[in-house]
Amino acid sequence: MSIFDHMGYAVGDFAKSAAFYDAALGPLGIKRAAEFEYPGGQVIGYGAERPEFWVNSGEALKDRVHVAFAAPTRTAVDAFYKAALAAGGSDNGGPGIRDQYTPTYYAAYVIDPDGHNIEAVCHAAE
Repeated sequence: MSIFDHMGYAVGDFAKSAAFYDAALGPLGIKRAAEFEYPGGQVIGYGAERPEFWVNSGEALKDRVHVAFAAPTRTAVDAFYKAALAAGGSDNGGPGIRDQYTPTYYAAYVIDPDGHNIEAVCHAAE
């Protein structure tokens, strides 16, 4: 079960961010679950079953955020990292164990087009 119902934020270049999240989240089993236009903008909701993470057009946030997406396997973390870099993200920590958190905390970090720290993490032992 997710610890949040949903979250979202505005991005500076909607098309670029949509392409980034389509590519980066795909290996985690997260896809576009909803998209629509509203007066003055557009929004895309991503999720495995229902939209939980939203990006909308508008002015990019001034401060950076950190979002960690659950990955079902370590292989999915690796695939997320490769896909995110290929989609224009930049490295912020390649796949690996972060035992300062827990002995099985396997994660990768990328910076999205707006400078946000996006993580994929798997807690499974292997």
